[in-house]
Amino acid sequence: MARLTAAITREDDGYVAQCIEVDVASQGSTIEESLANLREALELYFEDAPAGAVRPPPLIAPIEIDLGR
Repeated sequence: MARLTAAITREDDGYVAQCIEVDVASQGSTIEESLANLREALELYFEDAPAGAVRPPPLIAPIEIDLGR
């Protein structure tokens, strides 16, 4: 069992869920569907992934920029 992190963003008429620790993403029409699809994609990914494929969790920090608009 592994606990991973998903970043979920709204895109057009659905949601994209991306795993932060590995480069795997999926989508769905709802948040729940995108997470379920990501879970399935991650299970398939780890069937063939080499040992140690999970990176340590990243440091998440806010950053502000001036858009100059």
